[in-house]
Amino acid sequence: MSITLIEMKNKDLPKIIPVFPLSNFIIFPRTTVPLNIFEPCYIDMINNSMKSNKLIGMIQPKNSSNNEIIPELHSIGCLGKITSFKETEDKRYLIELKGLVRFQTTKEIKSKNKYREFEINFENFQHDLIDKKEELKFTDLELIFKDLKSLFKKKGFIINWNELEKQSLDEIINALAMASPFTLEEKQVLLEAKNLSLRKNKVAEILSTYTYDLFNNTTLQ
Repeated sequence: MSITLIEMKNKDLPKIIPVFPLSNFIIFPRTTVPLNIFEPCYIDMINNSMKSNKLIGMIQPKNSSNNEIIPELHSIGCLGKITSFKETEDKRYLIELKGLVRFQTTKEIKSKNKYREFEINFENFQHDLIDKKEELKFTDLELIFKDLKSLFKKKGFIINWNELEKQSLDEIINALAMASPFTLEEKQVLLEAKNLSLRKNKVAEILSTYTYDLFNNTTLQ
């Protein structure tokens, strides 16, 4: 991978982005998620994004309470690109968002728009853009897969494991981190993990805190 290609990708990244602060939701690089957009301010955000670069930032509020008019946000989120768009008869937008690269907010921008916009930088996350040899072997994930399958089953989560295992290891780890029945704080820790190997280790650490009663099939945590 040449430096030139990396620089070209970085050059295309925006310095200011609209953000969608959504509780109970995190997107990771190289994953794709569906979103149902219905609030007027975010309808406007998608309209403006579709007219320009189709990029929006997903980020979590620090407090999941809806009592705050302008909630404080985590500083690290993920930039996504709208890859599919459909308007419903009742004027909702159904979109698919592809996670590209993580970002860190540096400053909120005053804007006439009803949604929030931030100056951001990608300095610590440029490696998200690079196609590189996988850091992990599939055997590194066998125990994690076993424990995650048990956890998903006990929590009533349905995952198509056969399809998932056809993906690259970084896509698998990121998809499982995003879809897992972990807390928001735990998912934020996974998002902020510097690289894939560290994220895998964090998944294992979090899983170790979930203890199971194998006799009555209940979670003891």
